[in-house]
Amino acid sequence: MDILNETIAWLMKRRLPRIQSFMERPMETQEEMFWNLIQSAKYTEWGKKYEYQSIASIKTFQERVPISNYESLFPYIERMMRGEQNVLWSSDIQYFSKSSGTTNARSKFIPVSKESLEDCHFMGGKDMMTLLVENKPDTEVFSGKGLSIGGSLQSSQLNSRTYLGDVSAVVMKNLPIWAQLIRTPSLEVALMDVWEEKIQKMAEVTSQENVTSILGVPTWTLVLIEKVLEITGKKNILEVWPNFEFFIHGAVAFQPYRELFSHQVFPSSSVNYLEIYNASEGFFGIQDDFSRKDEMLLMLDYGIFYEFIPMEEIESENPKVLTLSEVELNKNYAILISTNAGLWRYKIGDTVKFTSCNPYRIKISGRTKHFINAFGEELIIENAEKAITRACEATNAILNDYTAGPVYMENKQQGCHEWIIEFSEVPNDQVLFNRILDETLREINSDYDAKRYKDMVLSAPKINVVPKDTFYAWMRNRGKLGGQHKVPRLSNSREFVEQILAVSHELVATSIEL
Repeated sequence: MDILNETIAWLMKRRLPRIQSFMERPMETQEEMFWNLIQSAKYTEWGKKYEYQSIASIKTFQERVPISNYESLFPYIERMMRGEQNVLWSSDIQYFSKSSGTTNARSKFIPVSKESLEDCHFMGGKDMMTLLVENKPDTEVFSGKGLSIGGSLQSSQLNSRTYLGDVSAVVMKNLPIWAQLIRTPSLEVALMDVWEEKIQKMAEVTSQENVTSILGVPTWTLVLIEKVLEITGKKNILEVWPNFEFFIHGAVAFQPYRELFSHQVFPSSSVNYLEIYNASEGFFGIQDDFSRKDEMLLMLDYGIFYEFIPMEEIESENPKVLTLSEVELNKNYAILISTNAGLWRYKIGDTVKFTSCNPYRIKISGRTKHFINAFGEELIIENAEKAITRACEATNAILNDYTAGPVYMENKQQGCHEWIIEFSEVPNDQVLFNRILDETLREINSDYDAKRYKDMVLSAPKINVVPKDTFYAWMRNRGKLGGQHKVPRLSNSREFVEQILAVSHELVATSIEL
Protein backbone atom coordinates (compact mmCIF):
# COMPACT_ATOMS: atom_id res chain seq x y z
CA MET A 1 0.00 0.00 0.00
CA ASP A 2 1.22 3.52 -0.83
CA ILE A 3 2.68 5.22 2.28
CA LEU A 4 0.71 8.45 1.77
CA ASN A 5 -2.48 6.48 1.24
CA GLU A 6 -1.83 4.39 4.34
CA THR A 7 -1.08 7.46 6.46
CA ILE A 8 -4.18 9.42 5.42
CA ALA A 9 -6.42 6.35 5.78
CA TRP A 10 -5.05 5.82 9.31
CA LEU A 11 -5.65 9.47 10.23
CA MET A 12 -9.20 9.34 8.89
CA LYS A 13 -10.00 6.19 10.86
CA ARG A 14 -9.02 8.02 14.06
CA ARG A 15 -11.95 10.38 13.49
CA LEU A 16 -14.54 7.61 13.55
CA PRO A 17 -15.09 7.61 17.36
CA ARG A 18 -16.23 11.25 17.16
CA ILE A 19 -18.82 10.37 14.52
CA GLN A 20 -19.95 7.36 16.53
CA SER A 21 -20.30 9.62 19.58
CA PHE A 22 -22.88 11.93 18.03
CA MET A 23 -24.66 8.95 16.47
CA GLU A 24 -25.08 7.52 19.98
CA ARG A 25 -25.74 10.89 21.72
CA PRO A 26 -27.70 12.94 19.16
CA MET A 27 -29.77 15.08 21.54
CA GLU A 28 -26.85 15.91 23.82
CA THR A 29 -24.77 16.84 20.77
CA GLN A 30 -27.46 19.13 19.39
CA GLU A 31 -27.93 20.83 22.77
CA GLU A 32 -24.20 21.43 22.95
CA MET A 33 -24.28 23.01 19.47
CA PHE A 34 -27.24 25.18 20.51
CA TRP A 35 -25.57 26.61 23.63
CA ASN A 36 -22.29 27.20 21.80
CA LEU A 37 -24.16 29.26 19.19
CA ILE A 38 -26.06 31.28 21.78
CA GLN A 39 -22.93 32.03 23.80
CA SER A 40 -20.92 33.01 20.72
CA ALA A 41 -23.57 35.40 19.40
CA LYS A 42 -24.98 36.99 22.56
CA TYR A 43 -23.06 40.26 22.09
CA THR A 44 -23.72 40.60 18.36
CA GLU A 45 -26.29 43.07 17.15
CA TRP A 46 -28.69 40.19 16.49
CA GLY A 47 -27.97 38.59 19.85
CA LYS A 48 -28.67 41.85 21.69
CA LYS A 49 -31.87 42.42 19.73
CA TYR A 50 -33.27 39.05 20.78
CA GLU A 51 -31.65 39.09 24.23
CA TYR A 52 -29.58 35.94 23.80
CA GLN A 53 -27.96 36.61 27.18
CA SER A 54 -31.21 35.73 28.96
CA ILE A 55 -32.19 32.71 26.83
CA ALA A 56 -32.48 29.83 29.26
CA SER A 57 -33.87 27.07 27.03
CA ILE A 58 -34.43 26.00 23.44
CA LYS A 59 -38.12 26.71 23.94
CA THR A 60 -37.36 30.34 24.89
CA PHE A 61 -35.20 30.63 21.77
CA GLN A 62 -38.06 29.33 19.60
CA GLU A 63 -40.56 31.71 21.16
CA ARG A 64 -38.30 34.76 20.97
CA VAL A 65 -36.42 34.43 17.67
CA PRO A 66 -38.44 34.56 14.43
CA ILE A 67 -38.14 32.09 11.57
CA SER A 68 -36.10 33.80 8.87
CA ASN A 69 -35.50 33.57 5.15
CA TYR A 70 -33.01 35.32 2.89
CA GLU A 71 -35.21 38.36 2.37
CA SER A 72 -35.54 38.98 6.11
CA LEU A 73 -31.79 38.53 6.76
CA PHE A 74 -30.61 40.39 3.66
CA PRO A 75 -30.40 43.87 5.31
CA TYR A 76 -27.98 42.41 7.89
CA ILE A 77 -26.02 40.44 5.29
CA GLU A 78 -25.64 43.48 3.03
CA ARG A 79 -24.13 45.48 5.90
CA MET A 80 -21.69 42.63 6.56
CA MET A 81 -20.75 42.58 2.87
CA ARG A 82 -19.94 46.28 3.17
CA GLY A 83 -17.51 45.48 5.98
CA GLU A 84 -19.54 45.80 9.21
CA GLN A 85 -18.77 43.12 11.78
CA ASN A 86 -20.44 41.64 14.86
CA VAL A 87 -23.83 41.92 13.16
CA LEU A 88 -25.14 38.33 12.90
CA TRP A 89 -22.00 36.53 14.10
CA SER A 90 -19.16 37.39 16.47
CA SER A 91 -16.04 36.66 14.38
CA ASP A 92 -15.00 38.69 11.32
CA ILE A 93 -16.58 37.50 8.10
CA GLN A 94 -14.62 37.98 4.90
CA TYR A 95 -16.20 35.40 2.59
CA PHE A 96 -19.73 35.08 1.22
CA SER A 97 -20.85 32.08 -0.78
CA LYS A 98 -22.95 32.83 -3.83
CA SER A 99 -26.11 30.84 -4.36
CA SER A 100 -29.05 31.01 -6.75
CA GLY A 101 -31.45 33.93 -6.46
CA THR A 102 -34.72 34.54 -4.69
CA THR A 103 -37.75 36.58 -5.63
CA ASN A 104 -35.96 39.90 -5.20
CA ALA A 105 -32.36 39.07 -6.16
CA ARG A 106 -30.45 37.32 -8.95
CA SER A 107 -28.12 35.72 -6.42
CA LYS A 108 -28.00 35.10 -2.68
CA PHE A 109 -24.84 35.76 -0.67
CA ILE A 110 -24.45 33.56 2.40
CA PRO A 111 -21.91 34.54 5.10
CA VAL A 112 -19.06 32.06 5.64
CA SER A 113 -17.27 32.56 8.95
CA LYS A 114 -13.95 31.11 10.09
CA GLU A 115 -15.91 28.75 12.35
CA SER A 116 -18.21 27.54 9.58
CA LEU A 117 -15.22 26.88 7.33
CA GLU A 118 -13.23 24.94 9.92
CA ASP A 119 -15.95 23.29 12.00
CA CYS A 120 -18.49 22.66 9.24
CA HIS A 121 -17.21 22.62 5.65
CA PHE A 122 -13.70 21.30 6.40
CA MET A 123 -15.06 18.89 9.00
CA GLY A 124 -17.53 17.61 6.42
CA GLY A 125 -14.72 16.99 3.95
CA LYS A 126 -12.69 15.06 6.50
CA ASP A 127 -15.69 13.02 7.66
CA MET A 128 -16.52 12.27 4.05
CA MET A 129 -13.07 10.67 3.73
CA THR A 130 -13.48 8.90 7.08
CA LEU A 131 -16.75 7.27 6.02
CA LEU A 132 -15.27 6.45 2.63
CA VAL A 133 -12.43 4.53 4.34
CA GLU A 134 -14.88 2.90 6.77
CA ASN A 135 -16.93 1.55 3.86
CA LYS A 136 -13.91 0.47 1.80
CA PRO A 137 -11.01 -0.32 4.17
CA ASP A 138 -8.74 -1.50 1.34
CA THR A 139 -9.10 1.76 -0.61
CA GLU A 140 -6.10 3.18 -2.47
CA VAL A 141 -7.94 6.42 -3.21
CA PHE A 142 -5.30 8.59 -1.48
CA SER A 143 -2.57 7.18 -3.72
CA GLY A 144 -3.84 9.48 -6.46
CA LYS A 145 -5.51 12.87 -6.76
CA GLY A 146 -9.03 13.96 -5.93
CA LEU A 147 -10.50 16.05 -8.73
CA SER A 148 -12.67 18.92 -7.50
CA ILE A 149 -14.94 20.81 -9.88
CA GLY A 150 -15.44 24.14 -8.20
CA GLY A 151 -16.63 27.64 -8.95
CA SER A 152 -14.89 31.01 -8.97
CA LEU A 153 -14.09 33.74 -6.45
CA GLN A 154 -14.08 37.53 -6.88
CA SER A 155 -13.62 40.62 -4.75
CA SER A 156 -16.85 42.37 -3.82
CA GLN A 157 -17.65 45.73 -5.38
CA LEU A 158 -19.04 46.80 -2.00
CA ASN A 159 -15.81 46.20 -0.07
CA SER A 160 -12.40 45.17 -1.40
CA ARG A 161 -11.73 43.02 1.70
CA THR A 162 -14.81 40.90 1.02
CA TYR A 163 -14.79 37.93 -1.37
CA LEU A 164 -17.78 36.43 -3.15
CA GLY A 165 -17.98 33.06 -4.88
CA ASP A 166 -19.39 29.55 -4.99
CA VAL A 167 -18.99 27.77 -1.67
CA SER A 168 -16.71 25.24 -3.39
CA ALA A 169 -14.37 28.10 -4.37
CA VAL A 170 -14.39 29.56 -0.85
CA VAL A 171 -13.52 26.14 0.58
CA MET A 172 -10.77 25.45 -2.00
CA LYS A 173 -9.18 28.84 -1.42
CA ASN A 174 -8.85 28.12 2.31
CA LEU A 175 -7.91 24.43 2.32
CA PRO A 176 -4.86 23.48 4.42
CA ILE A 177 -1.66 22.58 2.58
CA TRP A 178 -2.04 18.81 3.12
CA ALA A 179 -5.43 18.87 1.43
CA GLN A 180 -4.09 20.91 -1.51
CA LEU A 181 -1.41 18.26 -2.08
CA ILE A 182 -3.94 15.48 -2.75
CA ARG A 183 -6.30 17.39 -5.05
CA THR A 184 -6.23 18.53 -8.66
CA PRO A 185 -6.17 20.85 -10.59
CA SER A 186 -4.17 23.70 -9.05
CA LEU A 187 -6.05 26.60 -7.47
CA GLU A 188 -5.03 28.79 -10.38
CA VAL A 189 -7.03 26.54 -12.71
CA ALA A 190 -9.77 25.51 -10.28
CA LEU A 191 -10.77 29.11 -9.57
CA MET A 192 -10.79 30.36 -13.17
CA ASP A 193 -13.96 32.33 -13.84
CA VAL A 194 -14.50 31.76 -17.60
CA TRP A 195 -16.18 28.35 -17.65
CA GLU A 196 -15.34 27.31 -21.20
CA GLU A 197 -11.63 28.07 -20.72
CA LYS A 198 -11.70 26.51 -17.28
CA ILE A 199 -13.19 23.19 -18.45
CA GLN A 200 -10.65 23.03 -21.29
CA LYS A 201 -7.73 23.71 -18.95
CA MET A 202 -9.03 21.30 -16.30
CA ALA A 203 -9.32 18.57 -18.91
CA GLU A 204 -5.78 19.20 -20.16
CA VAL A 205 -4.33 19.11 -16.64
CA THR A 206 -6.32 16.28 -15.11
CA SER A 207 -5.96 13.97 -18.11
CA GLN A 208 -2.27 13.78 -17.14
CA GLU A 209 -2.96 12.99 -13.47
CA ASN A 210 -3.69 9.78 -11.59
CA VAL A 211 -7.25 10.78 -10.67
CA THR A 212 -8.79 8.37 -8.16
CA SER A 213 -11.88 10.34 -7.13
CA ILE A 214 -14.11 13.17 -8.26
CA LEU A 215 -16.11 15.52 -6.06
CA GLY A 216 -18.67 17.36 -8.15
CA VAL A 217 -22.15 17.89 -9.54
CA PRO A 218 -23.09 15.15 -12.06
CA THR A 219 -23.78 17.59 -14.90
CA TRP A 220 -20.43 19.41 -14.74
CA THR A 221 -18.66 16.08 -14.25
CA LEU A 222 -20.14 14.80 -17.52
CA VAL A 223 -19.01 17.93 -19.36
CA LEU A 224 -15.45 17.58 -18.03
CA ILE A 225 -15.23 13.86 -18.79
CA GLU A 226 -16.39 14.39 -22.37
CA LYS A 227 -13.69 17.04 -22.77
CA VAL A 228 -11.03 14.70 -21.33
CA LEU A 229 -12.07 11.94 -23.75
CA GLU A 230 -11.97 14.40 -26.63
CA ILE A 231 -8.42 15.47 -25.73
CA THR A 232 -7.08 11.97 -25.09
CA GLY A 233 -8.93 10.15 -27.85
CA LYS A 234 -9.90 7.43 -25.38
CA LYS A 235 -13.28 5.69 -25.55
CA ASN A 236 -13.73 5.30 -21.82
CA ILE A 237 -12.65 7.50 -18.91
CA LEU A 238 -11.31 4.45 -17.02
CA GLU A 239 -8.74 4.14 -19.83
CA VAL A 240 -7.54 7.60 -18.76
CA TRP A 241 -7.89 7.06 -15.01
CA PRO A 242 -7.50 3.28 -14.47
CA ASN A 243 -7.23 3.64 -10.68
CA PHE A 244 -10.47 5.61 -10.30
CA GLU A 245 -12.46 4.55 -7.22
CA PHE A 246 -15.02 7.13 -6.07
CA PHE A 247 -17.51 9.60 -7.48
CA ILE A 248 -18.70 11.85 -4.65
CA HIS A 249 -21.80 13.73 -5.71
CA GLY A 250 -24.28 16.24 -4.37
CA ALA A 251 -26.32 19.37 -5.22
CA VAL A 252 -28.78 17.62 -7.58
CA ALA A 253 -30.72 14.37 -7.42
CA PHE A 254 -28.45 11.55 -8.59
CA GLN A 255 -31.12 8.97 -9.35
CA PRO A 256 -31.71 10.11 -12.98
CA TYR A 257 -27.94 9.86 -13.59
CA ARG A 258 -27.19 6.64 -11.73
CA GLU A 259 -27.62 4.28 -14.69
CA LEU A 260 -25.71 6.60 -17.02
CA PHE A 261 -22.75 6.77 -14.65
CA SER A 262 -22.64 3.11 -13.66
CA HIS A 263 -23.09 1.73 -17.20
CA GLN A 264 -21.47 4.32 -19.47
CA VAL A 265 -19.32 6.83 -17.57
CA PHE A 266 -17.67 4.44 -15.10
CA PRO A 267 -18.54 0.95 -16.42
CA SER A 268 -16.90 -0.94 -13.59
CA SER A 269 -18.20 -2.47 -10.37
CA SER A 270 -15.04 -1.27 -8.63
CA VAL A 271 -16.23 2.37 -8.83
CA ASN A 272 -18.21 3.48 -5.80
CA TYR A 273 -20.67 6.36 -5.34
CA LEU A 274 -20.93 8.50 -2.23
CA GLU A 275 -23.66 11.09 -1.76
CA ILE A 276 -23.17 14.23 0.30
CA TYR A 277 -25.54 17.02 1.29
CA ASN A 278 -23.69 20.31 1.34
CA ALA A 279 -24.77 23.78 0.37
CA SER A 280 -23.78 27.43 0.66
CA GLU A 281 -25.37 27.44 4.11
CA GLY A 282 -23.49 24.46 5.48
CA PHE A 283 -22.51 20.79 5.24
CA PHE A 284 -25.42 18.68 6.47
CA GLY A 285 -25.21 15.03 5.51
CA ILE A 286 -22.94 12.22 4.28
CA GLN A 287 -23.85 8.75 3.07
CA ASP A 288 -22.40 6.54 5.79
CA ASP A 289 -23.49 3.19 4.36
CA PHE A 290 -22.93 2.34 0.68
CA SER A 291 -25.89 -0.05 0.73
CA ARG A 292 -28.29 2.79 1.66
CA LYS A 293 -28.62 4.70 -1.60
CA ASP A 294 -30.00 8.26 -1.30
CA GLU A 295 -29.77 8.09 2.52
CA MET A 296 -27.32 10.22 4.47
CA LEU A 297 -26.23 10.47 8.07
CA LEU A 298 -27.28 13.84 9.50
CA MET A 299 -24.05 15.40 10.79
CA LEU A 300 -24.87 16.81 14.22
CA ASP A 301 -21.67 18.41 15.51
CA TYR A 302 -20.79 20.93 12.78
CA GLY A 303 -21.92 24.04 14.63
CA ILE A 304 -25.47 23.80 13.29
CA PHE A 305 -28.65 23.54 15.35
CA TYR A 306 -31.50 21.89 13.45
CA GLU A 307 -35.23 22.44 13.62
CA PHE A 308 -37.95 20.97 11.42
CA ILE A 309 -41.35 22.19 10.20
CA PRO A 310 -43.88 19.50 9.19
CA MET A 311 -44.87 20.21 5.58
CA GLU A 312 -48.55 20.49 6.48
CA GLU A 313 -47.54 23.47 8.64
CA ILE A 314 -45.30 25.18 6.08
CA GLU A 315 -47.86 27.83 5.03
CA SER A 316 -48.97 28.53 8.59
CA GLU A 317 -48.25 31.96 10.04
CA ASN A 318 -47.05 30.32 13.26
CA PRO A 319 -46.00 26.81 12.25
CA LYS A 320 -45.33 24.01 14.67
CA VAL A 321 -41.55 23.62 14.85
CA LEU A 322 -39.88 20.43 16.05
CA THR A 323 -36.44 19.66 17.41
CA LEU A 324 -34.58 16.53 16.35
CA SER A 325 -36.01 14.48 19.23
CA GLU A 326 -39.57 15.10 17.97
CA VAL A 327 -39.30 14.06 14.32
CA GLU A 328 -40.95 10.92 12.93
CA LEU A 329 -39.92 8.54 10.18
CA ASN A 330 -41.05 9.00 6.57
CA LYS A 331 -42.68 12.39 7.06
CA ASN A 332 -41.76 15.46 5.02
CA TYR A 333 -40.09 18.28 6.94
CA ALA A 334 -38.76 21.66 5.91
CA ILE A 335 -35.36 22.33 7.52
CA LEU A 336 -34.53 25.32 9.72
CA ILE A 337 -30.89 25.92 10.64
CA SER A 338 -29.08 28.15 13.09
CA THR A 339 -25.39 28.23 12.21
CA ASN A 340 -21.91 29.30 13.24
CA ALA A 341 -21.98 31.86 10.42
CA GLY A 342 -24.96 33.80 11.78
CA LEU A 343 -27.99 32.29 10.05
CA TRP A 344 -30.74 32.15 12.67
CA ARG A 345 -33.71 29.81 12.33
CA TYR A 346 -33.07 30.09 8.61
CA LYS A 347 -35.40 28.29 6.20
CA ILE A 348 -33.07 26.85 3.55
CA GLY A 349 -35.91 25.66 1.30
CA ASP A 350 -35.07 21.93 1.31
CA THR A 351 -37.37 19.20 2.55
CA VAL A 352 -36.20 15.91 4.01
CA LYS A 353 -37.58 12.62 5.26
CA PHE A 354 -36.02 10.67 8.10
CA THR A 355 -35.30 7.09 7.10
CA SER A 356 -33.81 6.22 10.48
CA CYS A 357 -33.82 7.74 13.96
CA ASN A 358 -31.06 5.54 15.38
CA PRO A 359 -28.86 6.98 14.02
CA TYR A 360 -30.56 9.95 12.36
CA ARG A 361 -30.46 9.43 8.60
CA ILE A 362 -32.24 11.56 6.04
CA LYS A 363 -33.03 11.60 2.37
CA ILE A 364 -33.71 14.81 0.47
CA SER A 365 -37.36 14.76 -0.57
CA GLY A 366 -37.61 18.05 -2.44
CA ARG A 367 -38.00 21.76 -1.99
CA THR A 368 -40.60 23.77 -0.15
CA LYS A 369 -41.62 25.20 -3.53
CA HIS A 370 -41.85 23.81 -7.06
CA PHE A 371 -38.45 23.88 -8.72
CA ILE A 372 -36.15 22.35 -11.31
CA ASN A 373 -32.67 21.48 -10.10
CA ALA A 374 -31.68 18.61 -12.39
CA PHE A 375 -28.45 20.35 -13.41
CA GLY A 376 -27.70 22.60 -10.43
CA GLU A 377 -29.70 25.50 -11.90
CA GLU A 378 -32.20 25.81 -9.00
CA LEU A 379 -34.96 27.27 -11.15
CA ILE A 380 -37.77 28.39 -8.84
CA ILE A 381 -41.39 29.23 -9.57
CA GLU A 382 -40.83 32.98 -9.27
CA ASN A 383 -38.19 32.78 -12.03
CA ALA A 384 -40.57 30.89 -14.31
CA GLU A 385 -43.50 33.23 -13.72
CA LYS A 386 -41.44 36.32 -14.45
CA ALA A 387 -39.91 34.86 -17.62
CA ILE A 388 -43.12 33.56 -19.13
CA THR A 389 -44.97 36.79 -18.33
CA ARG A 390 -42.31 38.86 -20.07
CA ALA A 391 -42.36 36.56 -23.11
CA CYS A 392 -46.15 36.80 -23.35
CA GLU A 393 -46.10 40.60 -23.10
CA ALA A 394 -43.50 40.87 -25.86
CA THR A 395 -45.47 38.67 -28.28
CA ASN A 396 -49.08 39.58 -27.38
CA ALA A 397 -49.68 36.05 -26.16
CA ILE A 398 -52.25 35.07 -23.54
CA LEU A 399 -51.41 32.12 -21.33
CA ASN A 400 -53.79 29.42 -20.18
CA ASP A 401 -51.48 26.99 -18.41
CA TYR A 402 -47.96 25.68 -18.40
CA THR A 403 -45.54 23.30 -16.75
CA ALA A 404 -41.85 22.52 -17.22
CA GLY A 405 -39.43 19.72 -16.43
CA PRO A 406 -35.93 18.54 -17.35
CA VAL A 407 -34.63 16.65 -20.36
CA TYR A 408 -31.68 14.72 -18.93
CA MET A 409 -28.23 14.50 -20.50
CA GLU A 410 -27.65 11.26 -22.40
CA ASN A 411 -25.72 9.98 -25.40
CA LYS A 412 -23.39 13.00 -25.18
CA GLN A 413 -26.33 15.37 -25.66
CA GLN A 414 -26.79 18.43 -23.46
CA GLY A 415 -29.76 18.59 -21.16
CA CYS A 416 -32.45 21.23 -21.43
CA HIS A 417 -35.75 22.30 -19.95
CA GLU A 418 -38.90 21.16 -21.69
CA TRP A 419 -41.90 23.47 -21.40
CA ILE A 420 -45.50 22.60 -22.17
CA ILE A 421 -47.58 25.71 -22.75
CA GLU A 422 -51.26 26.14 -23.53
CA PHE A 423 -52.30 29.53 -24.90
CA SER A 424 -55.66 31.13 -25.34
CA GLU A 425 -53.89 33.53 -27.72
CA VAL A 426 -50.74 32.15 -29.31
CA PRO A 427 -47.65 34.37 -29.66
CA ASN A 428 -47.40 36.46 -32.81
CA ASP A 429 -43.78 35.33 -33.01
CA GLN A 430 -43.03 31.95 -31.41
CA VAL A 431 -39.28 32.22 -32.01
CA LEU A 432 -39.20 35.58 -30.20
CA PHE A 433 -41.30 34.14 -27.35
CA ASN A 434 -38.85 31.26 -26.89
CA ARG A 435 -35.84 33.58 -26.96
CA ILE A 436 -37.27 36.04 -24.40
CA LEU A 437 -38.25 33.22 -22.07
CA ASP A 438 -34.69 31.88 -22.12
CA GLU A 439 -33.00 35.29 -21.91
CA THR A 440 -35.15 36.34 -18.95
CA LEU A 441 -34.31 33.17 -17.04
CA ARG A 442 -30.62 33.81 -17.68
CA GLU A 443 -30.98 37.40 -16.51
CA ILE A 444 -32.72 36.63 -13.22
CA ASN A 445 -31.08 33.31 -12.25
CA SER A 446 -27.28 33.23 -12.20
CA ASP A 447 -27.08 29.44 -11.79
CA TYR A 448 -29.31 28.86 -14.83
CA ASP A 449 -27.19 31.36 -16.75
CA ALA A 450 -24.00 29.46 -15.84
CA LYS A 451 -25.44 26.17 -17.10
CA ARG A 452 -26.66 27.82 -20.33
CA TYR A 453 -23.27 29.41 -21.03
CA LYS A 454 -22.40 28.42 -24.61
CA ASP A 455 -24.77 25.42 -24.27
CA MET A 456 -22.14 23.62 -22.20
CA VAL A 457 -24.66 21.89 -19.92
CA LEU A 458 -28.10 23.23 -20.85
CA SER A 459 -29.22 23.95 -24.40
CA ALA A 460 -32.08 26.32 -25.19
CA PRO A 461 -35.49 25.38 -23.75
CA LYS A 462 -37.70 23.04 -25.76
CA ILE A 463 -41.17 24.59 -26.06
CA ASN A 464 -44.26 22.48 -26.77
CA VAL A 465 -47.44 24.41 -27.57
CA VAL A 466 -50.39 22.13 -26.85
CA PRO A 467 -54.05 22.33 -27.87
CA LYS A 468 -56.75 24.03 -25.82
CA ASP A 469 -58.05 21.97 -22.88
CA THR A 470 -54.92 19.79 -22.66
CA PHE A 471 -54.28 20.69 -19.03
CA TYR A 472 -57.97 20.35 -18.17
CA ALA A 473 -58.01 16.84 -19.63
CA TRP A 474 -54.82 15.92 -17.76
CA MET A 475 -56.14 17.20 -14.42
CA ARG A 476 -59.40 15.36 -15.05
CA ASN A 477 -57.49 12.13 -15.71
CA ARG A 478 -55.75 12.61 -12.35
CA GLY A 479 -59.02 13.28 -10.52
CA LYS A 480 -57.83 16.75 -9.59
CA LEU A 481 -60.38 19.12 -11.07
CA GLY A 482 -61.63 22.09 -9.04
CA GLY A 483 -61.06 22.98 -5.40
CA GLN A 484 -57.47 23.69 -4.40
CA HIS A 485 -55.94 21.52 -7.14
CA LYS A 486 -53.36 23.34 -9.22
CA VAL A 487 -51.17 22.49 -12.18
CA PRO A 488 -47.60 22.00 -10.88
CA ARG A 489 -45.55 24.67 -12.62
CA LEU A 490 -42.10 23.09 -12.25
CA SER A 491 -41.01 19.56 -11.52
CA ASN A 492 -37.60 17.98 -11.05
CA SER A 493 -38.71 14.83 -12.89
CA ARG A 494 -40.29 14.16 -16.28
CA GLU A 495 -43.39 12.47 -14.88
CA PHE A 496 -45.80 15.35 -15.46
CA VAL A 497 -44.24 16.38 -18.78
CA GLU A 498 -44.62 12.86 -20.19
CA GLN A 499 -48.21 12.55 -18.97
CA ILE A 500 -49.30 15.90 -20.41
CA LEU A 501 -47.61 15.25 -23.75
CA ALA A 502 -49.47 11.92 -23.96
CA VAL A 503 -52.78 13.70 -23.31
CA SER A 504 -51.89 16.31 -25.94
CA HIS A 505 -51.15 13.63 -28.55
CA GLU A 506 -54.51 11.97 -27.82
CA LEU A 507 -56.35 15.29 -28.29
CA VAL A 508 -54.55 15.93 -31.59
CA ALA A 509 -55.27 12.40 -32.83
CA THR A 510 -58.94 12.73 -31.91
CA SER A 511 -59.26 16.07 -33.71
CA ILE A 512 -57.65 14.59 -36.86
CA GLU A 513 -60.11 11.66 -36.83
CA LEU A 514 -63.01 14.07 -36.53
